[in-house]
Amino acid sequence: MTSELRSVSYATKLEQLHQQALDIFQGALANCNIASAFDRRLRFNGQILQRLIPGGSGPQTIELNAYKRIFVIAIGKVAGPMLETLLNRMPRRKGLRGICCSNHLPHARNWRFRYFEGGHPLPNYASTLAARATLNLLKKARKDTLVIFLISGGGSAIFDLPLDPTITLEEMITFHETLISCGATITEINTLRKHFSAVKAGRLALAAPEAAKLSILLPDVPLHSLDALASGPTTPDHTTVKDVHNLIEKFSLANKFPAAVRRFFEREDLPESPGTKGRKLFSRLPWAEAMLNPKTGYARTTTSAASLSGEEPAFRDSMYEVLLSSHDLIESARALAEAAGYTTVVDNSCDDWDYAEAARYLMERFDELRKTNKRLCLLSAGEVTVTLPPNHGAGGRNQQFVLSCVEKLAAHPGEVMTVFSAGSDGTDGNTEAAGAAADPTTRARAKAFGFAPERSLAEFDACPLFTSLGDAVYIGPTGHNLRDLRILLSDEE
Repeated sequence: MTSELRSVSYATKLEQLHQQALDIFQGALANCNIASAFDRRLRFNGQILQRLIPGGSGPQTIELNAYKRIFVIAIGKVAGPMLETLLNRMPRRKGLRGICCSNHLPHARNWRFRYFEGGHPLPNYASTLAARATLNLLKKARKDTLVIFLISGGGSAIFDLPLDPTITLEEMITFHETLISCGATITEINTLRKHFSAVKAGRLALAAPEAAKLSILLPDVPLHSLDALASGPTTPDHTTVKDVHNLIEKFSLANKFPAAVRRFFEREDLPESPGTKGRKLFSRLPWAEAMLNPKTGYARTTTSAASLSGEEPAFRDSMYEVLLSSHDLIESARALAEAAGYTTVVDNSCDDWDYAEAARYLMERFDELRKTNKRLCLLSAGEVTVTLPPNHGAGGRNQQFVLSCVEKLAAHPGEVMTVFSAGSDGTDGNTEAAGAAADPTTRARAKAFGFAPERSLAEFDACPLFTSLGDAVYIGPTGHNLRDLRILLSDEE
């Protein structure tokens, strides 16, 4: 234990450990700077855009003067910061137009762009307006057009339009609400969204088939599932109608969907997504066999988009760049924890697991590691899944995960340890909290405040409990969306 912790009370030690976890989390976010990441991968040299990391899809340089028009489409929770970063570096030129759709509109806006405040976690009317405006803009794209897509997490809800025009906004919202509460993984959820949407699963690329297209990605999904990012608006889809039907059956969704949505998925002529016809070719995206480059920490690709063109020419001139990922977030957290003197272990095994299974696994791993490492930091990135009851309370997957650890923490009275989990975008579920922290005293403190932790857990109502204890994490929108980070800390003598 550090000298600072030796001289203070048990309650203060726990409070300091809570702060240490928060400092690691926020420090890791600060180190994952979008502008710096952009400069490591892309550089404007006059009217030439250089791609600095070799091995990606497409050419290493893009001559902007070869195009009369440049369209920029920014979609997702980080659309504003990504667009601002690009515009601050791009040379001024005529023919620049674009769309920006996010759940938080930037204060500074460019007159060449139309801005829409889409909904999240459920779409809204602006979500559909942005989708229609984007499709209309892309209709104007020709061979003399370069389209730059800036895509970040949250785009599946923030930006959407039903493939079936008879489906109403209310029915679309219910469809999304059903999916996020059914217990499916994000990849499974987005498989259904892809086949539902007129602007997902490569359909934006299809809307500008002759144009050159560069997608700059900030994923909130695993690197091996980048086609699930915002439900893949610019990437060829490798999922099929059969996959959709299997998922509807697996999660008993048919009777939960609105009647119009159910009829849509029951159509015998339900269309496959762009790219599925050539599934043998499209079964691997350019990054599907990606390895993490030990020197740069970034994904390096082994396959070009051109070789995956298959039967869809719209993807032949597509290029892809990954700015940052949860790998960068957790590696930054690892460095900060080690600098603070913790023996640090990374375990991402429970990515996409049910929250309760993830809590059980990580607590058991934590207990085992603590036998030989008293000053320990166990890190875990990715997302856990939840299945929401019809009348659930206020909370999200991070708070639910932490609350699920409370009973196990209570079995270690007097020990200096904490469990922290938060979303890198600064929000968690239907709350303004990013997550929460708990320790061996949380259960007793909650009961003293009149809460029954077991009931809050069963009702998915974790936020009131953690907020009352002062242990909810409120940091506001972060300008990031690199998935969730779980931090388990122990500081014993």
